[in-house]
Amino acid sequence: MFDVLIIGGGVSGMSCAMVLGSAHKKAFVQDKKVGIIAHQKASSLQDAIFYNAYGIPAGKLGVALLEESVSQLQNTYPHIEQIPEEKVLKVLPTHEGFEVVTNKATYVSKIVVIGIGASNLFDIEGLNQYVMPHQKSLAEKNRIQLKNDDHKVAENLYVCGTLAGHRSQLAIASGSGASVATDILVLWNNGVETHSHDSLRKKA
Repeated sequence: MFDVLIIGGGVSGMSCAMVLGSAHKKAFVQDKKVGIIAHQKASSLQDAIFYNAYGIPAGKLGVALLEESVSQLQNTYPHIEQIPEEKVLKVLPTHEGFEVVTNKATYVSKIVVIGIGASNLFDIEGLNQYVMPHQKSLAEKNRIQLKNDDHKVAENLYVCGTLAGHRSQLAIASGSGASVATDILVLWNNGVETHSHDSLRKKA
């Protein structure tokens, strides 16, 4: 049983995982189990090169960022369980949360975060009823998003990145994933505002 299972190893999903991972020393997070199905083959970063993304060296290849994010998450927050090379087929509600069925296994999680792309090839049983045309993309691109209210699709079900209706910019997708992570932290903290920052003063 996961407390949170993130679907998608692209920018928004990895950003969500890193923020949740960074909060592990907080008392209300210490007993939480977080996992990420880190499927990256469909990520738009596979063909990307960056010159205009804050904090990213000019000319950085998206495929390199994908590889580095996996290593960073593993090395910095090894308590986040990474599940590689699995494709999600179903996300079905249960009395405990959700059953997530992949092409290789079945998982159960109290909270699910969907962080995959906005392609109209999206087809996950249990989520298709939330699909709608992307509101910030050209109609001819035929992109989709999931209906949501500030990233929340349904109780304990979140979406981030372009699939939440955001434009396809690395900084926006990253911030979207981080936003969902902090919303989950607030939920775990009984509704009290919180976030997760690293600082030199804390390490001193």
